Amino acid sequence: MTKESTWDECRATHTSLTIRPDIAKAKSLLDTIMGRNNYLTTQTITEESANYIFEGYYASAVELTHVILLVHGYKVLNHIYVGYYFRDVLKREDIFRLFDESRLKRNALVYEGRTMKFEIAKKAIETCTKLISELQNMTQMLLKKEE
Repeated sequence: MTKESTWDECRATHTSLTIRPDIAKAKSLLDTIMGRNNYLTTQTITEESANYIFEGYYASAVELTHVILLVHGYKVLNHIYVGYYFRDVLKREDIFRLFDESRLKRNALVYEGRTMKFEIAKKAIETCTKLISELQNMTQMLLKKEE
């Protein structure tokens, strides 16, 4: 369980690290994300597939957050710390809420084996794709600044 509850605490305990910004790695991650998302959009959301599709979208969302962190020169050691960065540093409470909601659902699914009911999984996919859209917009703006 994490003890940190803010970005400053994560920095103080070295669970969020300063690194050299890595634009090349960020762009490489974007290629992976785009490939995964293109694949996921071809899949039909059914009762059998919804949880797996959600997991795929969550993976893309997490990787997008890592792209943003890479561009800003940070590496985090836990998904929740990503949320703190968006909430506390970028002042994007909206992204924090979407990310945290998705993170909690994914943790229940992966670590506790609690599959979501179909309607909840469909809603989780919607939340995650909304998050991805916000993160993609942010990423595009960041990378344009770097060019």
